[in-house]
Amino acid sequence: METSGHHTLHDLFAQLGLDTEGDAIEDFLSRHRLAGEDKLEKAVFWNDGQRKFLHDAIAEDSDWCEVVDELDALLRH
Repeated sequence: METSGHHTLHDLFAQLGLDTEGDAIEDFLSRHRLAGEDKLEKAVFWNDGQRKFLHDAIAEDSDWCEVVDELDALLRH
C-alpha cells in the first residue's frame, strides 16, 4: 500500500481495486451517485475493504484524504 506523496484519482481507483483503464473512471462516476447527506464510505457500491479504506483515509487525515474528498465531490455532481 502506498502511503506517501500526492495521490491522483487514478491512484485511488487502483488502491480500491477498481478498473483504471481507458474510460473506466468516468464510467464509474457516471453509474454511481451520492445524494444529500450520504457518507461516501457508507455507499452501497463499496465492499467492506473499500469502505474501511475510505473511512480511515478521512478519519486519520491521511495523505489520501484530499483525493477521497475529490471522489466524494465528483459522486455528488
